[in-house]
Amino acid sequence: MIKIENLHKSYSTALTPLHVLKGINLSIESGEMISIMGASGSGKSTLLNILGVLDNYDDGSYFFDNVLLKNLTEREAAIYRNKYIGFVFQSFNLIEYKNALENVALPLYYQKIGEKERNKVAMSYLEQLGLKEWWHHKPSELSGGQKQRVAIARALITNPRLILADEPTGALDSQNSREILNLLKAINREEKITMIIVTHESEIAKATNRIINIKDGIIYSAK
Repeated sequence: MIKIENLHKSYSTALTPLHVLKGINLSIESGEMISIMGASGSGKSTLLNILGVLDNYDDGSYFFDNVLLKNLTEREAAIYRNKYIGFVFQSFNLIEYKNALENVALPLYYQKIGEKERNKVAMSYLEQLGLKEWWHHKPSELSGGQKQRVAIARALITNPRLILADEPTGALDSQNSREILNLLKAINREEKITMIIVTHESEIAKATNRIINIKDGIIYSAK
């Protein structure tokens, strides 16, 4: 499903270019659940941004379902993200002035689906994740675990091929972390959605099929 070959990415700085990714090679099969680990500055978040078509890369290639994704315009990238990729973030990235239902339904708004239909679909996902009774609550009225469930429902609503989760349990206590991990595992198992999790927590990483360790912009182990 995903094939990355000799991927390089640098950023310009005031003094000298910062070479963040230094020849990444990685293949991920459809339906896999993998974790990416590495210290701060190792390049794991940069890699995740490229996988999510949030950032371009300099050299190499990134194939998604045998389609080369490179030098996309922002419009092309946005269309690709909205159709194929769901995102789950440590900080939830919910819109504070919208309630849970509106937050979950938002991706369907960008697909130009009517309000009645998108709210119906959003409510079904909230019910699936145990939040039906909380649909009208705004993020400030929800616990951390509830907010992450709303974020996961939002990621699922477009039936994505791939979910990218960046430290999805980083802002949660241990009990909520376990619940969210179990939820992600169930989604991967039952929906066959490919899942890539960036984490610094070994307990989370060990629960995935493979652990990809990145150090100084290269993969130094994959098991």
